[in-house]
Amino acid sequence: MFVDSVQASLKAGDGGNGAVSFRHEKFVDRGGPDGGDGGDGGDVVLLASYNQNTLASFRYQKELVAESGQNGAKQRKHGKSGKDLIVKLPVGTVVIDEAGLTLADLTADKQQVIIAKGGRGGFGNAHFVSSRRQAPLVAEKGEKTEAMQLTLELKMIADVGLVGLPNAGKSTLLASLSNAKPEIADYPFTTLTPNLGVADIDGSTSLLLADIPGLIEGASEGKGLGDDFLRHVERTSVLLHMIDIYGDVKSAYQTIQKELKAYSVDLTKRPQLVVLNKIDGVDAPTRKKQLAILKTVVPKTTPIFMISAASKEELPDLLKALKTAVTKQRQKVLPKVAADSLPILRLPDKQDAWQVELVDNYFTVRGHRIERFASRTDFKSEPGVARLRDIMRKMGIMHELARKGALPGQKIKIGTIPGQSIEY
Repeated sequence: MFVDSVQASLKAGDGGNGAVSFRHEKFVDRGGPDGGDGGDGGDVVLLASYNQNTLASFRYQKELVAESGQNGAKQRKHGKSGKDLIVKLPVGTVVIDEAGLTLADLTADKQQVIIAKGGRGGFGNAHFVSSRRQAPLVAEKGEKTEAMQLTLELKMIADVGLVGLPNAGKSTLLASLSNAKPEIADYPFTTLTPNLGVADIDGSTSLLLADIPGLIEGASEGKGLGDDFLRHVERTSVLLHMIDIYGDVKSAYQTIQKELKAYSVDLTKRPQLVVLNKIDGVDAPTRKKQLAILKTVVPKTTPIFMISAASKEELPDLLKALKTAVTKQRQKVLPKVAADSLPILRLPDKQDAWQVELVDNYFTVRGHRIERFASRTDFKSEPGVARLRDIMRKMGIMHELARKGALPGQKIKIGTIPGQSIEY
């Protein structure tokens, strides 16, 4: 089953908790703390692979969770880190978050992207030993990770996209030029899913062709099979617009152009070649007549070819023209690097920044770093809370709370996670 768009939930592994432990060995007086650190949670890694050609496996497995790190233990035993979750996706998959932002675009085989970073393991009490603090009772909790709701969309990466009305001969052309075996029949909508094929040009070069299910008038409004499959020609260098010479060639051309323009990305701006197909069944005067009609609506800069996909008549010339058009388009889109361009300097992220705000009867403290410390604090442990107070004092947060009128015993909430609060 061909599936090119799915919703999935991805979650990296949580970090393991650090341990509070002391040596209790015989004949060892005051052995000291030996609580080990928790293990790091596993990452969620996306891997592009040519061995995958559909997203069908995610239709029923929509929750992808990496392994969490294990808790630390006594005798300074560190928890085992969680295994990374490797998610194999077809080349051409785009990963989009809930806000519609593109997080990753997998365009090459074996390309890897860490889409969700595992939580860091918490430190055990052995980590906090110092000359002044020889028996710490403090251990950190492992970082918790949140699930990400993502959309996975497959956009085939091909050199040439075949578009046209149903029964224009796109599948026949694909079968004639490559080893692809698309379904071919004499009724509309034979092709229900996109097909790929590799066309050999001269033994040394080749083109990847994508056959897109037929469009009809109103496809952008959901008629027929709709226009969702047009996402597979968004990346193509050139469009090959196929028209049945037996039909109303003028109307056929205008209908497809209208649907290409109505798509979310205006595909009419993509380089096109127009083909009149099935010429093996008509005489020369009919060919000339239909070609003259088509030229009244096709821009003069757009090449028009007359072929027979079934009998392979005039296909070599069409292939050469496609190769030239694809090569020209590739050169046009190559990134241009300025010779003497100045480096772009970027300010570092203000992760240490924080802000204090009075909300109702309690203060709220927000900031990346302090919220991260709070998430790793066990608020049921008095030593853990005392350590958090020390951190807030060193960061200047306690001074700001006093300046804004915080009173003893007043509630101080840190971040947005419930339960992360202390008393001033």
